[in-house]
Amino acid sequence: MLPGITIDPPHRLAALAIAGFDPSSGAGVTADLKVFAAHNLYGLAAITALTVQSTQGVRRSHAVNPGFLAEALDCVAEDIAIAGVKIGMLATADVIDVVARFLQGSRFPPERIVLDPIVRSSSGRTLLDAGGLNRLSSELLPLVGWVTPNLDELAELAGAEVSDRDSITTAARSLAQSYPGLNVVVTGGHLDPPDDFLLTAEGDEHWFPGRKVETTATHGTGCTFSSALLAQLVSGSPPAEAVASAKQYVRSAMEAAYPIGKGGGPLNHLYRLDRP
Repeated sequence: MLPGITIDPPHRLAALAIAGFDPSSGAGVTADLKVFAAHNLYGLAAITALTVQSTQGVRRSHAVNPGFLAEALDCVAEDIAIAGVKIGMLATADVIDVVARFLQGSRFPPERIVLDPIVRSSSGRTLLDAGGLNRLSSELLPLVGWVTPNLDELAELAGAEVSDRDSITTAARSLAQSYPGLNVVVTGGHLDPPDDFLLTAEGDEHWFPGRKVETTATHGTGCTFSSALLAQLVSGSPPAEAVASAKQYVRSAMEAAYPIGKGGGPLNHLYRLDRP
């Protein structure tokens, strides 16, 4: 460095993922961290549960000690300025209590908190205990600005059958009425075509057309979308633009995926690094 010349270090915002750990790194906090890196964010992570899983499915899960999680969250928040929070697998009602208290004490802007309400894995394994869904609805949803359910998760949260576009809009409206200020994004991966739906906190409704991607790389699409959405919100994108960009990122990561494992493989979260 030349004498008298100061070079300012690059500034990078930090985003926190509160979620489970997937050893195959297709979903959970390791996937979240890759998504954050792909969007030029510094990723932080607090693990809520350990899982035994691979690309072939989840075999079992083990929630972390709630007190340990609370200490980890407080420790990182005391040290690093957090620009946004993505919440994924929560496992138990006690873990939800810890996360809710953390959000209440930290006073993060709700519009920069994204909840991916994981109830069960794509292979059908339950990932939230019996009391967790009620606690999620009563304690956590009032604190977040965004929720990103798939069709099954929307049905659980809204207490209604969800199977097509009309029932999606009806259930999303019902859910939003219960939580003023909540933006609801319904991921339509199980629709044909796979269109996504956004109901903003202001009541605006948007459908985002999708197309089927012929790939077996489908592991962790929900985690990836919610983390990409948070990244867009942290960067200042308005709601509809943030959803559209996150959807495009997931599609591109699926299209760029390479074979990993014997089951539904992970997306290529860092596909942009492959480009010359």
